[in-house]
Parts: sequence; structure tokens; C-alpha cells
Amino acid sequence: MTTAPQPATHPEPLWQPGADRIAGAQVTRFQEWAAAQYDAPAATQGDPITSYAALHRWSVEELSTFWRATAEWFDVRFSTPYDTVLADATMPGARWFTGSTLNYAEHALRAGEDPARAHEPALLHVDESHDPTPVTWAELRAQVGSLAAELRRLGVRPGDRVSGYVPNIPQAVVALLASAAVGAVWTSCAPDFGARSVLDRFQQVEPVVLFTVDGYRYGGKEHDRRATVTELRAELPSLTAVVHIPLLGTEAPEGALHWDDVVSHTEEPVFEQVPFDHPLWVLYSSGTTGLPKAIVQSQGGILLEHLKQAGLHCDLGPGDRFFWYTSTGWMMWNFLVAGLLVGSTIVLYDGSPGFPETGAQWRIAERTGATLFGTSAAYVMACAKAGVHPGRDYDLSRVTCVATTGSPLPPDGFRWLHDEVAEDLWIASVSGGTDVCSCFAGAVPTLPVYIGELQAPCLGTDLQAWDPQGKPLTDEVGELVVTNPLPSMPIHFWNDPDGSRYRGSYFEMYPGIWRHGDWITLTARGTVVIHGRSDSTLNRQGVRMGSADIYEAVERLPEIRESLVIGLELPDGGYWMPLFVHLAEGATLDDDLRGRIKQTIRTQLSPRHVPDDIIEAPGVPHTLTGKRIEVPVKRLLQGTPLEKAVNPGSVDNLELLRFYERIAADRAQ
Repeated sequence: MTTAPQPATHPEPLWQPGADRIAGAQVTRFQEWAAAQYDAPAATQGDPITSYAALHRWSVEELSTFWRATAEWFDVRFSTPYDTVLADATMPGARWFTGSTLNYAEHALRAGEDPARAHEPALLHVDESHDPTPVTWAELRAQVGSLAAELRRLGVRPGDRVSGYVPNIPQAVVALLASAAVGAVWTSCAPDFGARSVLDRFQQVEPVVLFTVDGYRYGGKEHDRRATVTELRAELPSLTAVVHIPLLGTEAPEGALHWDDVVSHTEEPVFEQVPFDHPLWVLYSSGTTGLPKAIVQSQGGILLEHLKQAGLHCDLGPGDRFFWYTSTGWMMWNFLVAGLLVGSTIVLYDGSPGFPETGAQWRIAERTGATLFGTSAAYVMACAKAGVHPGRDYDLSRVTCVATTGSPLPPDGFRWLHDEVAEDLWIASVSGGTDVCSCFAGAVPTLPVYIGELQAPCLGTDLQAWDPQGKPLTDEVGELVVTNPLPSMPIHFWNDPDGSRYRGSYFEMYPGIWRHGDWITLTARGTVVIHGRSDSTLNRQGVRMGSADIYEAVERLPEIRESLVIGLELPDGGYWMPLFVHLAEGATLDDDLRGRIKQTIRTQLSPRHVPDDIIEAPGVPHTLTGKRIEVPVKRLLQGTPLEKAVNPGSVDNLELLRFYERIAADRAQ
């Protein structure tokens, strides 16, 4: 039972795609083709909601057939044919496309095989000057070919790890694709990560090659990282080579190769044909309470999942320009690269999200001709609070979709995008995770958009909301579970030989079923509402609520820049629920504001979830990828010492946590 706000049964959609858009969408064409080739349910003329629901049901009930059809639709090149699509459907441990071999990088570069497209841009690189610099498909293929050959000369073999301490620049994409071309395993961190954060990640996987910059530019300033690179080289004894990328124009340090030298040869790329489940890259969890989990995903699994997601759900293809604001330390960078798989141009922005003014990302979308612009929900809300008017001030005529992730997009964010960008705008709030490097629910180009809701579960994903006993729920809040395997689920965690850490992360609550750790509602209309992390649930008198619901309500108030709510079970059986607020400039936390905060929560959410205390905070701590840190703060408030409550290298501002530590100490007196 929950008092979290429920979607209305029959609300009016904020936006509906027109008949031409529905007919032209790739998912529509796929459904028509799959109906003819694989007996998938045919589309219902004039009823896209019923059509998608039928296609989705088929995709999860006929899982092997769906993924076989997806591989055929996207013309996946199996150099060795597969024996069985899904040899073992158990989780964890599902085995996909057994016996087959392929190469991810070959698919990412194949648009450049077409002479007619060779001189079109594959990449558009943008820095804080906002002037796009193109890298053509021909140039990208040549650089990847040259670098892959150099990696082989350096002794890199399939399965070796190649690491990047690099920002979102073309060299990062080239290094990833060259690594994949030789069958090596890519892993990256953004250069705003400190040495300890990087070593917590890279030391686990023992890379043999490190690509690194001398520094980066952010917020109009240069940030020299040469001392950090020196520390990384000293603390990574597995390294046999370092490649220097002189972003700030410095000379290569002693013993390092220069980037220009390793991409200067004109060589066609040679693609190592590897098994479908051969590791492609290692991603990392935020690691707020311990070493980050080193999540290994496969070449074939990522290829299939990203083709589906980019092609069918994002409706991307040749002619599109795909821009997502991200860094190389976040899985959305890996997903951005997926635009290449479907022949789209990808936009790489290296810089501050709001420099020189809050509307900077809209200007980049304008300057690059972006057709799909992805950003964070937090950025959308920051633009709304700052009075940005994107539709008025920028030419966004090519933007057909604005997508958001990182946290749930509040209802006010939907309204603002509709009112301030364009009325005929496809708004795609999506939700997934680093763990699968994809989405469980989100964008469907043929479906209507309802305020505060994700459009639908993704194809091939049997997404459900379960109660604690494993009973599926509709129109009620439950645990987000996935009841069938996805190709991009981790093949394993690094240094987890018996799989115990992997199983413990997702399969303990419901054996054999993926539990992700989010509260969701699946509506009777097939839409999805995300309520926040279930491991930071607010539970007052047995009534649960997600923290995201509190944030959405409170942060509508203009005085509140950001907030953090914690629910604490006390040793005496009591419950303390403080709300920490980071105020906007010039605001004061007086009795009037406290009263309005309480009234907002009482009337919009639940009288049981009015906070016990409202406390002004100097800021809200985040992970390095920008997510609010709730569980470590809860542990601090329960009396856990700071060094045990959080991994210092995982936090954007460690000093902020000392404020919460002081609150805990004051309460303990």
C-alpha cells in the first residue's frame, strides 16, 4: 500500500504523434516486417497503443524469436552463424546466440563503407566555443584502423583491458572502437575524477594501455591533470603503454606515445571476430559505500540491445544527429556511441552543461542540427527555474525529440518542455541503468506522452512491478523487476569468480528475477511511473513513498534549489524523517517557507510524509555522475563514521558530507 500519487486513469495526453510520424517510425516498419516474417502481431490501423502493446507482449513471450528478428532487421553480421538464439534463459547466466562470432566496431563503422557517405560527418565535436568540428566516416575508419594496428603492435590481445582517462572528445570514440576492433576490453573515466576514484576502478581490471589527456576545459577554465596522470601511471603496474592526448597543448611525458603518431597510418581497420559473449567494456557502479562494481558487458549483447534501443525506440538512423549531454564516466556516453550503429551522426560535447549561460545545451543542439537531444531532468528543471526560453531564443526546428534521464522528469518538466521548446515535441523520459547500459522503459515514437509518465516498457523487456511476495501489481507502487534476460545484462562482474557479488546485487530478493532497486508503477494504460530508489524508501507507519515524489513537489517552490529527504529507523522503534534544503540565492528558510514546504507535501503527496525537520544545507551531495546520494547520508545520520559510510572517491564534494556528519554528531549528544 502506498499514498504516492497515482496517474489518472484516463488523462489527456500532452502530445500525440501524427499519422505520418507513426507510419514512418522504424518500430512501425519493424512490426509490419516481423508480422510477415515471424508471425508477430500485425499493427492495428489507427490504434498505435494497441499495436505497441501487442508487439511488446510478443517480444517478451516469444523472446528468442524477437531477438532473432531484431538481429535480422538490423542486418547483424555474424561471421560465424549462431546455433541457438537463447540456449539458457536462466538469470543470471543466460547464453545468447551461441556459437556465433562478430565484432561491435565493425558495425559501428559500417556506414563509412558506403562511398556516398564516406565524407559525411560521423562525429561532431563541440567544446565551450560551441563551434562544431566534424570527423567524417572516412576519417573515423582510418583513425580506428591505424590505432587498432598500433594496439596490436603494442601486444594488445583479445581480452586485454584498455583504459581511457579522457573527456567526451573524438579521440575517446576512436580509442573505444579500436579496442573493440582488436577484441580488447574498453574502460573509461572522465578527467574530473580524482586519482583515487580512477584507481578504485582501473586497479580492479589491470589495464595494459592508458589513453590520457593532459587536462580539460570546463566552465571557461583550464584544468591541468598531468600530476594525476603521473599518479595513475605509478599506481597501475599492469600498464605497458601510455598514449598522450595533448588537449591543452603540452608535450608527451617521458615514455608516453603521442596521439598523432598512433593514428597517422592509413590502414583499413581489421576486426577481430570474437564470440557473441566476448567482453566489450567494463562500466562501474557509483561505488558510494565501497569499491565500485566492475560491470562487464558483451560485444554481441550490447550490439543487439543498442541497435534495438537506438533504432526502434529512439527512431534514429542515417540523417539523424544524436546529442546527449554526458561524460565518459557515465553509461550514457557508451549509449551515445550507439548512434553510430544505426548510421547517425553523434554530437560529442566536452564542457560545462551551463557555460557561458544556462541555455548552453540548447545552443549546442541548434549549432549541430541535433534531431534527438538528450539531457538530464535536473538540467531541464534548472532551465525552467532560470527562465530560459529555448523555443524563442534558439532555432530548434530540427529537434524532434528531447529525452531525459538520470532522475525522473517531474510533471512540471514535461509542461515546460511542451510550452517552452515546441508543442509538437516528443518528450521521452527514460529509465534504465549502468547495469544493463540501456533502458527498461521510455521512448516509443508511436505512442502518446502523458505528463509525468514514461511511455512504455521497452521491447524484449518483461518489466513488472512486484510486491514483497512477488505478486505483480498494476496501478500500485512496487519493486521494478525484469522477469526475462536481456542480452546486455552483465556477463559477470570483474573479480567475482563465483558470481556471488553479481547474484547479490540483483537476484537475492526474488531468486532468478532481476530486481533493479527502483519503485515503479505500471499503469493500466501501459505507461510507467518511476518513484525513486527502493533502497532509500520513505516508510512512515507502513506507508511507503519514493523520495523522487518528495523532490518533485518541494522543488517546484522557487526558493528551493535542491533537496534531500532521508527516512531513518531509530533504535527505539521510532522514525525520523528530515528534509534538507539547498536554498536558491537570496532565499531564507523562515517559518513561512517551512510552512509552505509542509503544506505542499501534505496536500500534494501525503500528510504522513510531512518531514519531522526541515534543515537548511549548504548543498546536496552527488555521485560523480550527478545522482543524489541518499544511502550514505542515511548511514551518516545513523552514526556510521564518514570513512565507513561512503567511498570518498565516489562523491562530487566530500566536504558537503561533513555537514551531514555534524548533524549526526549534534543529534547524538
